[in-house]
Amino acid sequence: MTRPSDAPLKPAAAPVTDSHLAAPHSLFGEILDWMLAPILFLWPLSIVVTNHVASQIADLPYDGQLATRVAALVRHVEVHGAPADGGLPRSLYDMLRADEHDTIYFQVAGPRGELLAGDSDLPAVADQQPAATNTLRYRDAAFNGEEVRIAYQFLPAVAGRSALLVQVAETRIKRKQIASRVITGVLLPQFAIIPLAVILVWLGLTRGLAPLNKLQLRIRQRRPDDLSPIGMRNAPDEVRPVIAALNDMMARLADNLEAQQRFIDAAAHQLKTPLTGLKTQVELALRETDQNHLRGYLQRIAASVDRAAHLTSQLLQLARAEASHDKPRAMEPVDLEALTREVAANCVPRALARQIDFGFEAAGSAMIIFGVPLLLREMIDNLIDNAIKYTPAGGRVTVRLRTSPAWLLEVEDTGIGIAEADRLRVFERFYRALGTDVDGSGLGLAIVREIADLHRARIEVAANPPGCGTLIRLIFDNTKSINRDGPLP
Repeated sequence: MTRPSDAPLKPAAAPVTDSHLAAPHSLFGEILDWMLAPILFLWPLSIVVTNHVASQIADLPYDGQLATRVAALVRHVEVHGAPADGGLPRSLYDMLRADEHDTIYFQVAGPRGELLAGDSDLPAVADQQPAATNTLRYRDAAFNGEEVRIAYQFLPAVAGRSALLVQVAETRIKRKQIASRVITGVLLPQFAIIPLAVILVWLGLTRGLAPLNKLQLRIRQRRPDDLSPIGMRNAPDEVRPVIAALNDMMARLADNLEAQQRFIDAAAHQLKTPLTGLKTQVELALRETDQNHLRGYLQRIAASVDRAAHLTSQLLQLARAEASHDKPRAMEPVDLEALTREVAANCVPRALARQIDFGFEAAGSAMIIFGVPLLLREMIDNLIDNAIKYTPAGGRVTVRLRTSPAWLLEVEDTGIGIAEADRLRVFERFYRALGTDVDGSGLGLAIVREIADLHRARIEVAANPPGCGTLIRLIFDNTKSINRDGPLP
């Protein structure tokens, strides 16, 4: 008889998917971009800075000449007074106007801007009453459609003379010529240096990435079955972690291939036995004429087919569990309690057929974990099927879920039990303890271990507390589980 449970079923959560695709890119191109981008950005900036510095350099000597002309006018005014009729001595006038390239303008103005001598249209000073006088100052302006540089000085009022403004202006032809020569001398070499820098950067990157190309060539030249470690001799420090990771991957791949080969060899041997027996039974049945004996042969053939089908199914389950280790993203939230209840319900007919008291004890709270539902179903089914198979008629099998002190899935039976010496070996493939007459392939608990490892669950095997049978316990890490509101941190 079965022992029902009143615990409610909980719906499975929606699957979680991840479809991030990485766009291909060139490491060489990315490094080249990051090295050339600053150069191409700084070059126009350097042109602007060079032009500004060249203008300042050109102003220094010619500002001194302007200051000399202003000083000559100031001395004349201080000695002879302000020109009353707008005239100046010929020698002073020639000195002020003398220049081979630029045009010189000068002006002596009164306190209200009235012209006393020089050019009347020279731009006026914005501040006609400066806080400090007798100080030479410079400014840039436009005069007669040309850019000019102006030096000016305010003279304070003294006895018999009012305040005056003295200023001398000069066009910027010589200054522009010098600035142009400075800019040309600085920038022309850059036109040759920058392409040369690009070529040197290209060559440097090509040489720097050469070890990666050599590594690629060494890997391509290997035989498909060569999984030996790649040598690190003469490898740069930056490439060594990549080689170490490749060696580790190849070592794991070699272990997997070796385990796969052992599995194939063992599976071929295990499949050969029922197929050989099946062939023998068929040959005997073909020669049999008695209907009763023929029926017995057919029954044995059907049993052999069932064993072969069961073995094939378990082999497929084991292969599927191994393949899932490489696909952790296929996991999704699963209600462990609802899934276990469903599998246990499907096992009830098998238990009733063997006259076994089958029970299910629910946890009474949510047990939602990340897992692969199909594999978890196969793991639970194998645990229960193994318990039913090795429990005699009249025995008991109990499936139990608990959430304290950890999340536990237990399958307890009153069967023949497992000797302490065999409790570790029963999870090996095709291993069967001596002294049992139950048909089996020796794969059921091996499948359980593979799927439990995939879900990071620990397995414990102990004797049934009453002293008869076996208790197999799966312990899940509930810190990797999720609650009703979403993933836990």
